[in-house]
Amino acid sequence: MILEITLIREKMKFCKTYQEYMEGQQYNLPGLGFKNLKKIMKTCRRDFQSHNTLTPIKSCHDQCPVCDGTFFPSLLNEMSDVLGCFNHRAQKLLELHLASGFRKYFFWLKRKLQRDHTVLVQEGRDLVTYALINAIAIRKILKKYDKIHYSKQGQLFKSQVQTMHKEILQSPWLIELMALYLNLRRTNLESMKAPALFDGCSLTFKDGKPSLTCELFDSIKIDIDLTCSLCLDTVFDPVSLTCGHIFCYSCACLAASTSIVDGLKAADPKEKCPLCREEGVYEGAVRLEELNILLARNCHEYWEQRLRTERVERINQAKEHWESQCRAFMGV
Repeated sequence: MILEITLIREKMKFCKTYQEYMEGQQYNLPGLGFKNLKKIMKTCRRDFQSHNTLTPIKSCHDQCPVCDGTFFPSLLNEMSDVLGCFNHRAQKLLELHLASGFRKYFFWLKRKLQRDHTVLVQEGRDLVTYALINAIAIRKILKKYDKIHYSKQGQLFKSQVQTMHKEILQSPWLIELMALYLNLRRTNLESMKAPALFDGCSLTFKDGKPSLTCELFDSIKIDIDLTCSLCLDTVFDPVSLTCGHIFCYSCACLAASTSIVDGLKAADPKEKCPLCREEGVYEGAVRLEELNILLARNCHEYWEQRLRTERVERINQAKEHWESQCRAFMGV
């Protein structure tokens, strides 16, 4: 079931819209227990009222057993399930699209590539809709929480979730799906009227610097700067660290004190992101291959120049690596 933008703009309550959407899914995808979470909030408010009959209600207790022990943990678990499902399915979809050579033959043997590109794009759209409607549901339930309890704890929880990397709009796989749509829009699929993944998604340039922008339904906006904060150029062979920051792959290796040959997985777990200073962000880094293709097509002259420079650097590092390996083998 595809949820169209018009559904979001209708006057019907979002809870009902969300419930209908989740029930209409072909697969049993995880989602938010919207009604259950609202019941928990009402229980908390009712309990607070019963203990504070002589004073006006401002907010629930600072140490509230209902909120701290039930509402927020339940919401966090559901958000984790939604994010994990989205990341897994998006990764598998992109793996199919990018398959080549032996991998493509291998997938064909497993009967995974019998679906044409139009079907893959449709699946991508379904995934994007799934991510966005859950992002809206999370935002609305936290807004409802603050309204009921006259507090800002819901917004504080949202900030904590972003720090924990549980925010679905921060997923690198969402960036990859955006890039996938823009890449396919340049192909013959456009004449086949393949369904769009996003409305208003585009690669924009300001003062020569690219950014990936998208205005989504229900006033959700995404604006991703594609400038590497280390070399201050357009990201080349981009990689997203687990904290969500995007760098050139070679720049990320330099920041992690590892060589391009060894790769980011060889980085010390104590190495920090150069921007947010968070540790352990390199091992689970994601190579943004669709974004790499998109930038190569739209920044052709820069890409060719950077490709030559990177090739020389990688050859030099490979030589140094093998020379050090040979010296270690010979005991020199």
